[in-house]
Amino acid sequence: MADFCESIHSFKRNPTREVTIGNKAIGGNHPILIQSMTTTDTMDTEGTVNQSIRMIEAGCELVRITAPSKKEADNLQAIKDSLRAKGYTTPLVADIHFTPNAAEIAAKIVEKVRVNPGNYADKKKFEEIDYTDDSYQEELERIEKKFTPLVILCKENDVAMRIGTNHGSLSDRILSRYGDTPLGMVESAMEFLRICIKNDFHNIVLSMKASNTLVMVQAYRLLVKTMKENNMYYPLHLGVTEAGDGEDGRIKSAVGIGTLLQDGLGDTIRVSLTEEPEFEIPVAEKLVDAFAELKGHSVIPEMDNSPIDFYNYNKRKTTEVVNVGASHVPVVVGDLSQLEELKPSHFFAFGYNYSVPLDKWNIADQAVDYLFIGNNTTNFEIPGTLGLIQNIESWNAKERHYPLIGSNQIDSIDKINFKLIFVKVDAAEIIDNKNLLIQLSEAKNIALVLTSNNINAMVELRRAVMELMQANIETPILFQREYADMDAESFQLKSAAEIGALFIDGIGDGIWIKAANCGGNKLITSTAFGILQATRTRISKTEYISCPSCGRTLFDLQETTAKIRAVTSHLKGVKIGIMGCIVNGPGEMADADYGYVGTGPGKITLYKEKEVVQKNVPEAQAVEALIDLIKEHGDWVVAKA
Repeated sequence: MADFCESIHSFKRNPTREVTIGNKAIGGNHPILIQSMTTTDTMDTEGTVNQSIRMIEAGCELVRITAPSKKEADNLQAIKDSLRAKGYTTPLVADIHFTPNAAEIAAKIVEKVRVNPGNYADKKKFEEIDYTDDSYQEELERIEKKFTPLVILCKENDVAMRIGTNHGSLSDRILSRYGDTPLGMVESAMEFLRICIKNDFHNIVLSMKASNTLVMVQAYRLLVKTMKENNMYYPLHLGVTEAGDGEDGRIKSAVGIGTLLQDGLGDTIRVSLTEEPEFEIPVAEKLVDAFAELKGHSVIPEMDNSPIDFYNYNKRKTTEVVNVGASHVPVVVGDLSQLEELKPSHFFAFGYNYSVPLDKWNIADQAVDYLFIGNNTTNFEIPGTLGLIQNIESWNAKERHYPLIGSNQIDSIDKINFKLIFVKVDAAEIIDNKNLLIQLSEAKNIALVLTSNNINAMVELRRAVMELMQANIETPILFQREYADMDAESFQLKSAAEIGALFIDGIGDGIWIKAANCGGNKLITSTAFGILQATRTRISKTEYISCPSCGRTLFDLQETTAKIRAVTSHLKGVKIGIMGCIVNGPGEMADADYGYVGTGPGKITLYKEKEVVQKNVPEAQAVEALIDLIKEHGDWVVAKA
């Protein structure tokens, strides 16, 4: 048994106690439940009811509605009555942040209440305070006094509760002792959980959300480990908060949620997209369905002690071979092996565009490092930053042309004697063949192309790398996965979850995706780079930390995000937080370089990291003011023509 899941070698759902939420139940043996959140003003009863119905009919099994004050909490009754009158019995969840009074009202109306420990009863002023043990304990006692009435109300009314920690809204007190860390997130939740247990209340769900997938995954793992150590088995709600929109939001969500799902964690999920909430549901369903088959996977041998640190990011130590491994960013390989003849135009989808008038290649930020051309050759000059990989039988030993061999050809490596040789090996061979390990330990100038035919491919690939680490083999690894006959969204979700999980754990030096009938080479390329961006292992574009909107939002998030993206998408490596209100403002965008936060109707506050730079900027001028702020701090570059 692993300390954060049932097994890191076979798929087993993490055992949890059953929690009832109205006519639904999660945890125990129940299937994963999918939820979302309304974006309407909670005081707009008709609008909220209509949006809730659209969500429910799209497959939403829990509808969350914000209740930022007492008046919105009171109006939950009208919303619930209207839905029930129309025949909709889906449980409702009240989302609470700063107002205990609103939570106590909601607990008499809805089936579940979500509280955020970081700002429910704790202080959040971004102050650095040194707490003594006594003053820290005094704060805990104050929190218990404020929180206990809600616990008792939920218990008396058979209402469930989610204790939902957010990375960006940890209290000043938690930050003072634990820092901005997964451990701080876990302790923030555990303080509230202990109060619930003290009052014999157990209808509880926990979450550890963050916009940084590394932090999110590590926090959930540490939470489960902590609960196991204390004989606690509460179910988990999974989500990557502020994931953004479009392809980026889907890939980022799949990396975070999918990594945990594959290890059997998670009882309910939400994919948070800056889109209409009903659009989140099919994405979540596809993500859950992608791993429904894992129970039947072929056996993967156990390893007693894992050399991977699942709670802290540590990149596996590897040797440098040309530009692969060591301190190099992970490389991306594209695939053109299926073509019978190569032309410069075939390279366009991989980030290389040839200008005939200028007779030169233009290289995009998301340009692959290698192209596999199989048995093909080229009769034109290739871009100077690109390497070509060829099957050994057709390899011509030209500059920047590299051979690919199979594991059965390793004995011939000395005869090849080239500066970089790609060796394709199945993960099962690494695990089962000790002689192969000896050969790999002696081979020079190689990079492994590691594949798997197991339906639980991520776990088998991870297990193979563990074998290499145990044997102190530092050969760099490119993970190759093959997909076929999938719609573009399903392909991106599955590949991001499978491959992203490996990079979350720091064990990859490259990514090679082969996909037939999944959306084309341009999509495959952007997916590969998107996975690396989501795992923070290679940055190739602007990152947007954009909340999914709710009834607290003070401007049109989708429209505003589109406007900001249109003028800043060329700022490679810059992180921009776009937040609809102060609740998801300075905290949730703590990881961002710049912040754009709604602080009043038509008013925007701009941040540089956590610091307020301009308050109450008229919305019509705010995007231009954001650009000026980026220029002022030297992060602006002129977009390429």
